[in-house]
Amino acid sequence: MTSGQIVALILICLGGAAVAVQAPVNGALGRSLSSPLAAAAVSFAVGLAVLVIATLASAGTAPVAKLAGVPTWQLAGGLLGAFYVWAIISGIGSVGALTALSAIILGQLTAGLLLDQIGAFGLPVHPISLRRVAAVALVAGGLLLSRG
Repeated sequence: MTSGQIVALILICLGGAAVAVQAPVNGALGRSLSSPLAAAAVSFAVGLAVLVIATLASAGTAPVAKLAGVPTWQLAGGLLGAFYVWAIISGIGSVGALTALSAIILGQLTAGLLLDQIGAFGLPVHPISLRRVAAVALVAGGLLLSRG
């Protein structure tokens, strides 16, 4: 593994930890607002403000100028992110953080397995193998055990 890959994995793990903390924080916001949907909107608004400021500070307006040429399907990431945030806010209060995050991870791995198989969205193809299916199955088992 290269040093660049190690750094990428560390950053991704930290992102995963941020998701673990984000879920109950957003859940608390949903309870405070009495609306998971409003909490998701507020969460995205705060994130948007931070990202706009960071983008302008680091790259100026050049990336924004390219937005008109981006294929429409590439904007679906925002819709998917909004759905994820709303879903986790809606469910974490009833199943708890561990189970909610286990379910999210199982969904991510299952989708990732299929996306890798077909090389979706320009990803390199990584065929489904027994080993990769076993990895997903172990997480499914973890989800079931998390309810104990």
